[in-house]
Amino acid sequence: MATANPSIATATATSPGASAKRLLPWLVAVAFFMESLDTTILNTAVPTIAQALKVVPLSMKAVLSSYTLSLAVFIPISGWMADRFGTRRVFSSAIGLFTLGSFLCGISSNIHVLVACRILQGCGGAMMVPVGRLTLVRTFPKSELIRAMSFVAIPGLIGPMLGPVAGGFIVGYFHWRVIFFINLPIGLLGLYLVYRHLPDYREKQSRPLDVPGLILFGSGIALLSYVLEVFGEHTLSGRAMLGLLAISLALLTGYGLRATQIEFPLLRLTLFRIRTFRASVSGSYFTRLGIGGIPFLFPLLYQVGLGFTPIQSGLLMMPQAAAAMSLKLTMPVILRRFGYRAVLISNTVILGVMIGLFATIGAGTPVWLIVLQVFAFGFFTSLQYTSMNTLVFADIIEEQASSASTIASTMQQMSISFGVATASLATALFIPDRFHTSAPEMIHGIHKAFLCLGALTVLSAMIFSELKAEDGDSVSRGKPLQHVG
Repeated sequence: MATANPSIATATATSPGASAKRLLPWLVAVAFFMESLDTTILNTAVPTIAQALKVVPLSMKAVLSSYTLSLAVFIPISGWMADRFGTRRVFSSAIGLFTLGSFLCGISSNIHVLVACRILQGCGGAMMVPVGRLTLVRTFPKSELIRAMSFVAIPGLIGPMLGPVAGGFIVGYFHWRVIFFINLPIGLLGLYLVYRHLPDYREKQSRPLDVPGLILFGSGIALLSYVLEVFGEHTLSGRAMLGLLAISLALLTGYGLRATQIEFPLLRLTLFRIRTFRASVSGSYFTRLGIGGIPFLFPLLYQVGLGFTPIQSGLLMMPQAAAAMSLKLTMPVILRRFGYRAVLISNTVILGVMIGLFATIGAGTPVWLIVLQVFAFGFFTSLQYTSMNTLVFADIIEEQASSASTIASTMQQMSISFGVATASLATALFIPDRFHTSAPEMIHGIHKAFLCLGALTVLSAMIFSELKAEDGDSVSRGKPLQHVG
């Protein structure tokens, strides 16, 4: 096993040994497992929880998007916290907070309390993913990064595979609250493993926290998400929504101007001058706007539109995770053979076409055809995500790793949150009355949403065209890092 990346500014009490490097991907995967299991179980249970809380199914997007939005708002401080307090302490605190939020979600009495507790969950999750990714980047050299991240994703994908079936089983035979209580033993196990085996990296001299920047960025993102949330529900006038949108954009613009003028910004936007970083992060954002809404639409299509039971709906979502797991072992070979540019351009177009083809699923569609479509979608989605996630660090030097991980994770969670809102908005636009919707009307609205999201995904492929054929070779082929413009 190769040694870890050298660091000038990063200090650790003890360098990770061979056993720690073997266990590290599994430790990070525990956190990923918790998040992926929580999300996929909840997606399957959306219709049941909506009925229990006496709200319409489309209103449940607030429960899903509030969590991912909370991640986007609080992820920016995760890198600073890891540098200041150490990866081990921050990672364990994140798991503890996520576990507490899960317990509170399980005892929520209405949708407003549930949304608030999901935000608390997001505060914990905001630190788990980027700090775990940062620990991997600082432990493994670039030549081993694809294999390490792919290995992490395999246990993490058990969550999406088990989640839909477990969610359907729980709401079918137990109570929907059990969905959140499942995280409790997993969280306790994660805490034990982190304290025993996670390397503790921290900066010798951490940079100061940009509090005004955090307020500007967090307020702008939260307000923008709220506008997307209420758009199409007619709860606010058009003038009010335009006013809120203008305030949100002004806050984000203010942050952008501030970030270019201070020495230690919350998010180091100068990293976007690096071509591979810019293409991977911006491409990931726009690609996930289309892909991110699919897990929200599938349960609505299966259960509300086609009349499947929650367990049947969960089983129909399993092939996506199974396909994603099967691809992880071949990921390094594919990227080494074709390169990042060719893979990302072609794969993004394929994903867009496949999302559009979901609009052909109706009452007369054979189950085997649905399974085949979902399996293929999972295969190409996994290729897309791992390619984008590893390209982020292709031309990033050690002292930039924390900022790069923070920006990538923030943009990723923003796109997922906005993806759910976009999918819900696209569906609502084609449904005449969301409070009294028949099954055929729901199917029609979801089909139109699939076509819109597919077209958006195809268009996002243009972002990757700025990549050069050799970009990412330092990751996929272990070639030396060269200057990138």
